[in-house]
Order: sequence, then C-alpha cells, then structure tokens
Amino acid sequence: MSKNTEAFCDMIRNRSNENRKAIQSFHTLQEVISPAFSILRQELDSMIRVIYLLSVTDIAQRRRLIDSTLQSKKWKVRTANGSWRDVTDREMVDLSQRLQGWTQSVYKFGCAFIHLSDFHNHLGQNPFDSLKESEREDILSQMRNYHGGPLRDNPDMAELASYVPKVFEKIASNLEYYLKQIEQDKGLDEDE
Repeated sequence: MSKNTEAFCDMIRNRSNENRKAIQSFHTLQEVISPAFSILRQELDSMIRVIYLLSVTDIAQRRRLIDSTLQSKKWKVRTANGSWRDVTDREMVDLSQRLQGWTQSVYKFGCAFIHLSDFHNHLGQNPFDSLKESEREDILSQMRNYHGGPLRDNPDMAELASYVPKVFEKIASNLEYYLKQIEQDKGLDEDE
C-alpha cells in the first residue's frame, strides 16, 4: 500500500470516527434531526467515493485520484478523446446505487439536510412526504430489511431519526469493508 493510500484511508476513518462520536453525543436525535441526517450523509459521501475508487481497476489511476484528494484537487478522468473531465457526485451515486440499491434515495434525502431546503421545516411538515413514492419505498424497504422498521408506511421525522444510529453503523461497516479492499489494491468484485 502506498503512503498516500494509507493517509487517505486514515483520513476517511478519522472522519467516520468523528461522525460516530457526533451521532453518539446526541442525547435525543429527535431534537437534532437536521444535524443527524447531515452526518449520515457525510458518511455516505465517504462510502460512495471509496466505492468509486474500487471501480477504478488501474491502480495507478486509483492512486492518482487518491493523491488528488490529498492535494485538495477535483477528481478528473480521461475521456475517450483524451481530454479530462470532472468525476461527478451523480456518477459516484449511480455506481453505488447499482451496487447497494438504496444509496441514491438516502443520498438525496441527506442532501436536503446539508443544503438549506424545505426539509429543515420538519417541525411543520414531514419531509418524507415530499419524496417520490419509489424513493420512500426504497428507504422503507431497506430500513425494514436491515434495521427492523419503521413499521408505519409514512413515518414522521422522530421515528426516522430513531433509526439514524443503526443506519449510520451499517454505512460505516460497509465503508470499513471497502477501505480494506482499497488498502489491498483490490477491486469491487474481488473477495478477501
């Protein structure tokens, strides 16, 4: 493993550990819904970036992207005509969505709490209501499958917030698995 790959993985783990401490420090998540979902979205951001790196089979190119992160540069990839283009969040989310099946809905939901939006009016209206039915179904299916709830088809934010620690731990454990793959110069389809 290169020194920069090690530094990158340490950086991601440090972010994840800080996010975990923040989630655990909230005594009642219902009182800090927006920050809790923002932290969840940060963890997901780390995971989609690591998944994208794992999709890069050329280890030299993967390391170039890692170096770009450590140098505060945007990730760029070469196009078919030889020019460079930015790697977008959209393509990273789409890749993760194909692998995980839930990433896009959770990412979109979390983004609404990162950026000022009507979701911050969660005391006056339920942001879950503003999602497309397919997005609500994706989130509910995933939460029920992995976290045992919520039971209602239209949960309020307090009920959703009660699952944030479990959802966080699921994302964090996936992230750790993928980081180990990065450290071993493995790809997405390679088992340990």
